[in-house]
Amino acid sequence: MAGNEDYFFCGIGGSGMMPLALLLHARGATVAGSDRSLDQGRTAEKFRFLAAQGIALYPQDGSGVTRAQQTLVTSAAVEATVPDVQAACRLGARQMTRAALLADLFNATPCGVGVAGTSGKSTTTAMIGWILHAAGRRPSIVNGAVMKNFIAAEAPFASALVGDPSLLVSEVDESDGSIALYTPAVAVLTNIALDHKALPELRALFGSFLGRAATAVVNIDNDEAAAVAADATRQRIVRVGINNGAADLCAGDLALAPDGVRFSVSEREGGACAIVELPLPGRHNVENALCALGAARALNVPLATAAAALARFQGLNRRLEVIGTAAGVTVIDDFAHNPDKIAATLTTLRAVPGRLLVLFQPHGFGPLRLLKDALIACFARHLGPDDHLFMPDPVYFGGTVERSVTSRDIVEALKAHGRRADSWPERAVCGDHILRLAQPGDRIVVMGARDDTLADFAALLLARLQQRGGGTVLP
Repeated sequence: MAGNEDYFFCGIGGSGMMPLALLLHARGATVAGSDRSLDQGRTAEKFRFLAAQGIALYPQDGSGVTRAQQTLVTSAAVEATVPDVQAACRLGARQMTRAALLADLFNATPCGVGVAGTSGKSTTTAMIGWILHAAGRRPSIVNGAVMKNFIAAEAPFASALVGDPSLLVSEVDESDGSIALYTPAVAVLTNIALDHKALPELRALFGSFLGRAATAVVNIDNDEAAAVAADATRQRIVRVGINNGAADLCAGDLALAPDGVRFSVSEREGGACAIVELPLPGRHNVENALCALGAARALNVPLATAAAALARFQGLNRRLEVIGTAAGVTVIDDFAHNPDKIAATLTTLRAVPGRLLVLFQPHGFGPLRLLKDALIACFARHLGPDDHLFMPDPVYFGGTVERSVTSRDIVEALKAHGRRADSWPERAVCGDHILRLAQPGDRIVVMGARDDTLADFAALLLARLQQRGGGTVLP
């Protein structure tokens, strides 16, 4: 699909929308779009890049939706009252969700690799794409994050890669239920934990996803994923795990370091073995790597070739990304936004001595309400006695929303658990308090999702630290 097709993306700057728009544009479709962030003057660099590609950008006032032949593409966050949607209704233009469009593109691909799970799917998608690229397979990739291996002067926002149209690697989302639309040749399941939906619904969605695949790769170190895999009997299952006797692809001899991890990997069938020198820290990234290796093996990439590619994997923007160090304080930007991701990040960071000053901006009032108890338990368990959490109000860009649970509710509960925590509605005020506390040896961690300006905020904190003196060391 693409060719002479005509698409208008309402919310084109979103992490899920932008890579799909870029892929369709590169395949010859006419692509235009609007975005609330563009109208509000946020993340201007991203929109300059889109315009430089020849993608026309309009205010989100309906002025860009002018033809019945256009297909209006919207994300789940776009409401019926948005002028672009109203214009499409007046014209009788076709309307599709981003998820439905991506699923159509994915299912039309002879070999689609779908990566699903509560956590780690963006990293695993990038790992699989990089392995296939390094093996000369020329994959197309649609991801929800910028993949550092594919960043170039002409592609500073490399969340998509245009390659062979017969091989597509894509992150698959369960939050809106759209995972039910995909029929993968290879399905990857990284893990299952409470996030956007209740666990019974997640089990059903992920189990059905595996059941539609010719081959499924499942991280059985995660109990929920292992249980779903145990019920998926109609297709080939490749089970991966760390020191797990039931795994078909097993990692061992882990040597964890602040800047990476070394481990061995072996296949139960055939006995192939390799050593992986992964330049990303944390046990959770070993699990991601195992899922990627399992998918690569399902696509007949030799284990040694795949392991060698992972040694050159550079990771993603906003995934434990060290922005820099100034005045003896290191600033880290991270996408963690649910308890599973937050736990993985804090576990990795606390393996190295030093106080953590954490700014966590919830990714919406709805998710905060659903995850309240799990977030409290997560921070209570994983923050150290000297660490300090700061929480502004959840990200909010408009629309109707229930605000029955706030950041202050989380903070007050954590104080009752004996943790250091504070909340102010404005993120900038939280930043001021963090900088007043910061001392040499501390690490400032900016956490959150659905808000590209978090990366700018982390950079601003670094710049203010630099004003204290001591210089800046960039990674």
